[in-house]
Amino acid sequence: MRIVPIGSGKGGVGKSVIATNLSIALSEAGLKVILVDLDLGGSNIHTILGFRSIERGIGTFLNDRKARLNDIILDTAYDGLFFIPGDAEIPGIANLKSYQKQRLIKNIYTLEADFVVLDLGAGTNYNVMDFFLMSGSGIVVTNPTLTAILNAYLFIKNVIFRLMDSAFGKKTEAYKYIEKLKREGSPLQRVYIPKLLSEIAKIDPESHRKFVHLTENLKPNLILNMIDDPKDSDKALKLRRSTREYLGIDLEHLGVVYRDNLQDIALSSRLPIIKYKPNSVISQAIYRIADKLVQTGGDDSSPIDVMTIDESYQVAEIEAETDFQVKIHNMEELLHSGALTMGDLVETIRSQQFEIQNLKKENQLLKTKLAEAVREGFRV
Repeated sequence: MRIVPIGSGKGGVGKSVIATNLSIALSEAGLKVILVDLDLGGSNIHTILGFRSIERGIGTFLNDRKARLNDIILDTAYDGLFFIPGDAEIPGIANLKSYQKQRLIKNIYTLEADFVVLDLGAGTNYNVMDFFLMSGSGIVVTNPTLTAILNAYLFIKNVIFRLMDSAFGKKTEAYKYIEKLKREGSPLQRVYIPKLLSEIAKIDPESHRKFVHLTENLKPNLILNMIDDPKDSDKALKLRRSTREYLGIDLEHLGVVYRDNLQDIALSSRLPIIKYKPNSVISQAIYRIADKLVQTGGDDSSPIDVMTIDESYQVAEIEAETDFQVKIHNMEELLHSGALTMGDLVETIRSQQFEIQNLKKENQLLKTKLAEAVREGFRV
């Protein structure tokens, strides 16, 4: 069994849509797939799969100590795909207690399938981090906006801090050093991790070795969702450079997915886009990502191949350009057939220009805040 956790630094980047459609694509390859909705407190995958209501879910399992996770697995309309719903409208289930989380993780490991896809809640709380770390090769979904890229970076940074929690016991010098930084008022999010690890290697070599061992098998993947232009793929390179330089972690690129209004139509029809229109640019991108997951084999113990990771970004750039050309070709066909009028096209361009102007303003504001944070970080 291969576990594929899918997380994001912020909501609204299309994580659940990616998780659902990717699970269907994997099942269509003849694999048994179990999709688990771990967005506790905000579960919505059942609507994408066409379920009208859910009577039993993870909330039910957690509130009944005799229940097994296998008892709440549902069949879906898609061959090979099975589904474990989220909270089943049980209040407070998002705030898992430690023993509940451990029991849930233990049961997930006992599931029998080729792939178990975990759709995690957005954000960086401890529960999300621990679910993400159930595999060394989880997927981070983001979009090309500055806020989403920054939050993806912070998501990975919090994964690193969570691994430090595992490596540095409370009685170790490493733990005491980090606690000292906190008492001195140094926000950990502004700490330069390579410098921090360098200090820990000096004062507590054993804890440093434990941390390095934990990170050896950490090989997160990236999906850049909702892009509008091939140039957007550059944002993935910037994110990779930041994680390599400041976190010591390399990201492999699984691919890009274009924004398309068809997705909204599919959702309103309670159909995954991969079933609503399998030949669409979005669907074909999902199929490519599924193929890459199958081909990698999921060996978490193998060392990171830098050449392979470099190639993944080169391939993603080519795919972004190819998909863009397909989108232009499809639009031209719609214009010639009369299905899309010139007025529709003009209105679409206007709305996109409006969105671009708003994003430019947002980016400028965030750049100012980022510059201020960097200056404060250097002072720390």
